[in-house]
Amino acid sequence: MAMLEVKDLEVYYGVIQAIKGISFEVNKGEVIALIGANGAGKTTTLHTVTGLLAPKNGHVFFEGQDITKVPAHKIVSMGMAHVPEGRRVFAELSVYENLKMGAYTRKDKAEIEDSLANVYKRFPRLEERKNQMAGTLSGGEQQMLAMGRALMSRPKLILMDEPSMGLSPILVNEIFDIIRSVSESGTTVLLVEQNAKKALSIADRAYVLETGKIVLSGNAKELLEDEAIKKAYLGE
Repeated sequence: MAMLEVKDLEVYYGVIQAIKGISFEVNKGEVIALIGANGAGKTTTLHTVTGLLAPKNGHVFFEGQDITKVPAHKIVSMGMAHVPEGRRVFAELSVYENLKMGAYTRKDKAEIEDSLANVYKRFPRLEERKNQMAGTLSGGEQQMLAMGRALMSRPKLILMDEPSMGLSPILVNEIFDIIRSVSESGTTVLLVEQNAKKALSIADRAYVLETGKIVLSGNAKELLEDEAIKKAYLGE
């Protein structure tokens, strides 16, 4: 059984259909990339999976349970975390306070402290800046904070929306190294990313979204070599 199964999903904004009956799955332990041009429906897909948008038709299953109508905060407590596009950190709160917000569905104080120690180990810069206001961090540090905050909920599945957006090439490499290590430590990853080459380089499998439809899917390494993909998404 897939950890996440999306079946015949249709999503509308008013009369405009953004998602046109897509189906895909994410198995435990995988890194799955969802790639496509701007406006293809990638962010809409993530928002629907995490309960922020309601689909008109179709279903979302998480660990075999239908979560299509489950509210977003309950989905978090079930073990799914979302790192949104544009980072969305709480600018007026400190790094430490932002991280604690990530654990708001948890009650186990000792284990929360343990998770915090793990986040600081993974992101030493966050520990150095734990008392700093999040709004004063650089773009790369804010991305690390958004990822660290999501990890504080101890997710089984983490969804990341455009983690490399607006970052320098060196920081992009660093963020992707972190995504790989998050996966290797046992968290399943669904990654939405415009940098298709980077996404495919760390993913197990990938789905290509075009104007609300999945037009191609397969092994990520094979898609990296696909001529049509190279032309459309890899600038080759």
